[in-house]
Amino acid sequence: MMNTTNGSQRDGHQGRPWPVALLPAADRAAVWGVMTDIDDTLSRDGAIEPAALQALRALDAAGLPVVAITGRPLGWSQPFAAAWPVRAIVAENGAVALIREDGRVSTEYAQDEATRRHNGVRLRAVAAQVLREVPGATLAQDSAGRVTDIAIDHSEFVHLPPPQIEHVVALMQAAGMNATVSSIHINGWFGSHTKWTAAQWMLQRLFGRELQPELASWVYVGDSTNDQLMFEHFPLSVGVANLRRFASELRVWPAYITQAERGLGFAELTQLLLAGRTQPVG
Repeated sequence: MMNTTNGSQRDGHQGRPWPVALLPAADRAAVWGVMTDIDDTLSRDGAIEPAALQALRALDAAGLPVVAITGRPLGWSQPFAAAWPVRAIVAENGAVALIREDGRVSTEYAQDEATRRHNGVRLRAVAAQVLREVPGATLAQDSAGRVTDIAIDHSEFVHLPPPQIEHVVALMQAAGMNATVSSIHINGWFGSHTKWTAAQWMLQRLFGRELQPELASWVYVGDSTNDQLMFEHFPLSVGVANLRRFASELRVWPAYITQAERGLGFAELTQLLLAGRTQPVG
């Protein structure tokens, strides 16, 4: 049965989420898997928190597959796709997937090679324009590992004030790009892929199933404004507590929110999901 608490509970909080401890037992029991952001959802200061890594292991042991979807680049994501107990990491906001099968990690793209090559020229041109026209703008330090997008650092190693962030977004959009703002970067890319298309792609690719009819069987976890599209689609959407830092910028809240921040919040949700489970569900 499709969970109906998302809209009704958020309406009761005037658009704000309910504590994740109030997630109904029946909804928790129906969960078949977890999709999650990485930065500031599993991690703190760029490294996965030990509690979050242990939570991933616990979910894997219980038979609940995890798919991570991030704005981080392909190069940054590769070692984690190999080391973490996840079924896949989709990097660059849905552009490229690192899929674990039979003990190996393979790479698949949402766009063909010719499209990526053509877009690469356009990406470099927009990046140069942003650096030229926005005072204080710098490329993210992980830019060398990017193949389908560009990222401007606003909070990871430098601080870019809100007016400059808005200027970067406006330049990207004027160039015909998609642009999103995460907790650390402003990401821009050409193409129709998003975190939402990535979620659909992975359910079909990994399990041969359509996501839309099974949305109530998946939890999505995020921490920032660029997770709003996922909060909007997933009835069982959860924000880790640091999401509240973006309260003034959010137009769509998740259904629930954890008490703890970052990886500790992810671990809090995991403990709740696994409470009472006696056998794997996969």
